[in-house]
Amino acid sequence: MLPGFDLQYKTYGWAKALAQAGYDVFMMDLQGAGRSHRPAEMDEPCNLSVSDQKLLIPRPPDFTPCDPKYKFQLNNSDSDQAELHKVVEWIKAERGVTQVAFVGWSAAAFTMGPYAVKHPHNVESLFLLAPVFPPKDTSTAPSPLPLPGLPMSLGTRTGQTGLETVWNAELRSLDQREPGMVEVVWSAIMDSDPVGSTWGPPEGLNRIRNGVRWGWNETTAAQGGILGGRVPVLIVDGEHDRLANTTPAKPDQPEINFSVRALYDAIAGSDKIMVTARGTGHNMPWERQHQNLHNLSKQWIEHRQVDGKTTGRFVMDHNGTISPAP
Repeated sequence: MLPGFDLQYKTYGWAKALAQAGYDVFMMDLQGAGRSHRPAEMDEPCNLSVSDQKLLIPRPPDFTPCDPKYKFQLNNSDSDQAELHKVVEWIKAERGVTQVAFVGWSAAAFTMGPYAVKHPHNVESLFLLAPVFPPKDTSTAPSPLPLPGLPMSLGTRTGQTGLETVWNAELRSLDQREPGMVEVVWSAIMDSDPVGSTWGPPEGLNRIRNGVRWGWNETTAAQGGILGGRVPVLIVDGEHDRLANTTPAKPDQPEINFSVRALYDAIAGSDKIMVTARGTGHNMPWERQHQNLHNLSKQWIEHRQVDGKTTGRFVMDHNGTISPAP
């Protein structure tokens, strides 16, 4: 997501920081997301749930509730990994390299993690910020595909599950986020969605593709000792992250639990590091700690170490100082 990796505001551009450090930086959005092609099914407001269709009032002005015209989810784990593979092969050919260093945030782990396990020869290292990891999730693809459902949902700036509300729930001090950042980030998201920006309330809506995922769990992370072995892994976890660290909604459904620590524990290889960033949450690239994040990623990509260490759990304070985890 371009607003996440290269927010054009003050010093928040993560990709810019890496490029200025001398790295060739390539960013990709999977189809249906960000500035990549969105399938025509996502241009049709009927292909939304009943509750999401209610968000469209008053825009488009001629909209009336309607039945979905496409009743399937759009993407899946196989299609996402195929897209990533195509980009990786293009970068290798374009830059004359044999491997690519991966940097991913949040749900990017669903694609980058399993891909690295399947194609370790293509992945130099793996840097995962706030990786979404369901340790007990399924390894089996549903059948048949595409899976019945809807092709998209809507994200909002405000409201119970909106960007501002969810982000505010992770704030522990007034200094954690610079004033005005919600508006800056939302504006950047809307710049990447020219259709969604014309829907619903004046601030617009964010179209989010729906898909089905499998094969990212504690079994995958341990497979062959590849992660932490042939592919060194650095995991960064915000101290106040409530999106990548959850609790099961129901005791008999542990598969819906997300846990960053569970990913670290599941990785079988020894070349793995976990850094917990104090005073920040899931949206670290948009918070005060963002430059410490930039510096940490530079250090990792260059040396595949953190302060000379290749394994262990650490904490990073507001000044970027790293020490062993208690």
